[in-house]
Amino acid sequence: MQGRFSNDDQFAARLRGFGPIGILAILVILAGNLLFLPLSGILVLAWVWRSGTPWSAIGYLHPKSWIASAAFGIAFGVVFKLAMKAIVMPLLGAPPVNPVYHYLAGNAAALPAVLYAIIFGAGFGEETVFRGYMFERFGRLFGNSTWAKVLIVLLTSLLFGAAHYADQGVPGVEQAIVTGLVFGSIFAVCGRLWPVVCAHAAFDLTAVAIIYWDIESTVSHWVFG
Repeated sequence: MQGRFSNDDQFAARLRGFGPIGILAILVILAGNLLFLPLSGILVLAWVWRSGTPWSAIGYLHPKSWIASAAFGIAFGVVFKLAMKAIVMPLLGAPPVNPVYHYLAGNAAALPAVLYAIIFGAGFGEETVFRGYMFERFGRLFGNSTWAKVLIVLLTSLLFGAAHYADQGVPGVEQAIVTGLVFGSIFAVCGRLWPVVCAHAAFDLTAVAIIYWDIESTVSHWVFG
């Protein structure tokens, strides 16, 4: 399924390209979340519609089974987060307790805003931008060969990591790069965004649960003591 506007629409063609209008569209989309979450993701959908880009180009494809897709994403996201907390982040020298989000420990009043940010800002928004949209943009530049996809996974992971520096520091960047590599690889292989959206949301929900129940330090010492 394609956007409403045809490929011979001049403005649509400019949005798909990398001239002044296309570059401006990229900058506006990336800056959207500075106003509110998940504006960047919403702007991607508007861009797809107005540019006449196929929805499949950003991974918006119906899964063969919604239940199986969601189940895989949720299970993978939970296990992946536990592995990151217990194995990967300790190896990278991250502190056992995340000081940025430790205020969530036992803080039920903060949960609604955090859950909104996770489901809409991270699950939908970040995956739509960093996997769906950025894969489409880089794909137009580099093509769809295996090596091009490897490069795209690397580039989008680095951008994803950089986006987390301001509020989470170096450990946040490290975690985002690793998760970007994993989620990006899954998306590069399957071409469908929904399993990754579910995995990302489950990953962050698991992180919040660990912090809320104040068991971060316990989980981070599961493997290495």
